[in-house]
Amino acid sequence: MSGAEVRRLRDGDGQEFMARLKKTVVMVGMMGAGKTAVGTALARALAVPFLDSDEEIERAANRTIAEIFARDGEPFFREKESQVLSRLLKGTPCVLSTGGGAFMSEANRRMIREQGVSVWLKADLEVLWQRVRHKATRPLLRTPNPRETLRALLEARDPVYAQADLVVESGEGTVEQMAVRVREALATRPDVLETDG
Repeated sequence: MSGAEVRRLRDGDGQEFMARLKKTVVMVGMMGAGKTAVGTALARALAVPFLDSDEEIERAANRTIAEIFARDGEPFFREKESQVLSRLLKGTPCVLSTGGGAFMSEANRRMIREQGVSVWLKADLEVLWQRVRHKATRPLLRTPNPRETLRALLEARDPVYAQADLVVESGEGTVEQMAVRVREALATRPDVLETDG
C-alpha cells in the first residue's frame, strides 16, 4: 500500500491498521437514520474530512434549508443539491452525509455510483420517529401529522435507498459501533477502502 493518503489508524479494539480511502463515501437514508453522526465518527476513524451536503448548500446560498424551501421551493433546492453533490464528489475522498431526498434523483444516484460509493443507513419508522419528532428543522415534516408524513416518505424512499452500493442497519448500538459496521462494509470494497487488516 502506497501513497500519501495512507493513514495508520486504530480500530474499536485499539488494534492498529493502515487504510486508504479511494472514493468518497456517501451516506444516504432517511432523516434521523444517523447519517451525520455516523458519518462524522466514520470520517474521524478513517482520518478523512467529513462534509454535510445540506451544510454546504446552506453555506453556498447563505440561507438555511428551511428558508430555501420556503422562498424558492423544493425543485430549486434539489437543483442546488445536485450541483453541490457534483462539486463534492470531484474533491478529495471524504465521508459525505446527504439530505434524505438527495438519493431520490436518478442523476444523483448515477453520479454517486460513478464517482463514489453509497452507504444506506437503514432504519425502521420507530427508530426514525424517536430521533426526529422533537426537531423543528425538518421542512418536510411541517405537516398536520408529521409521523404519518415520515411513514409515507419512508415507504416511498426505501425501494430507492435499496439501490445503494452497501446497506448497514441503523438502530442498535452506539454511533461508534455503527461507524465500525460501516467501515467493515467498506472493507468489502477494495476499490473504495484499501486496508491491511
